[in-house]
Amino acid sequence: MKLTFCKYHGAGNDFIIIDNRSGEYTLDNRQIALVCHRRFGIGADGLMLLESAEAPYGFAMHFYNSDGYEGTMCGNGGRCISAFADRLGIDNLLFTAVDGPHKAIVLDRKDNVSIIKLQIRDVPEIKTYDTDSYIVNTGSLHLVKFVKDVQNTDVFGEGKYWRSHKDFGTHGINVNFVEILDNGCLFVRTFERGVEDETWACGTGSTASAIAAGIYTGNGLTHWDIQTKGGNLQVDYEPHNGTFRNVMLSGPAAFIFRGEAEI
Repeated sequence: MKLTFCKYHGAGNDFIIIDNRSGEYTLDNRQIALVCHRRFGIGADGLMLLESAEAPYGFAMHFYNSDGYEGTMCGNGGRCISAFADRLGIDNLLFTAVDGPHKAIVLDRKDNVSIIKLQIRDVPEIKTYDTDSYIVNTGSLHLVKFVKDVQNTDVFGEGKYWRSHKDFGTHGINVNFVEILDNGCLFVRTFERGVEDETWACGTGSTASAIAAGIYTGNGLTHWDIQTKGGNLQVDYEPHNGTFRNVMLSGPAAFIFRGEAEI
């Protein structure tokens, strides 16, 4: 099978994206894991198929983690596939994903980088896990842990421990380690299930961290600047009677290259 693909990244969180509106590509878990492998394949944190969808949607997003299995919502992936759709000439950036509909807005285009604002699903609640940790579902389930020195935190070791902790069931949880740098500014490092390692950025994790930071600090802020290993993101939301709505994730989505692979 010849596979035509594009590679994108959102703040270092990288993806293989395939235009499958024709339905010609059917990939199994083994093939997806192979092309995502960083030594034996193309290399990526995940793979996405852009597929046809019925009105009012412009397309459907099907996301797979690098282990080859379908994942929960990916915020950086949603921004990257929206930039890809825009590059294909799709002007309707309302799309469906595993957790429901999402709307993307192209704020800017320059060379091979688009600035994309993505609507994340409303968050109905946030749960306190312990004195410095919260559980937030932003389309993917996240544990947010506030730490004093995120750069010296053992993200792999601690993340692996909490990812499969018995409190989070058989599917586990994504784990975010968050340092408050300044009023309204966070540094977030994330251990992602499905990748089973730290990624350079996590969109739904950054969103969960921002919402948790608002509760943790009690400062009333609804806009947060997020620093990650791979770049900067922004999160905005509106608190409403214990829920969070109009949740938006903004940042760059960069086209890296287009290629063909035979698998």
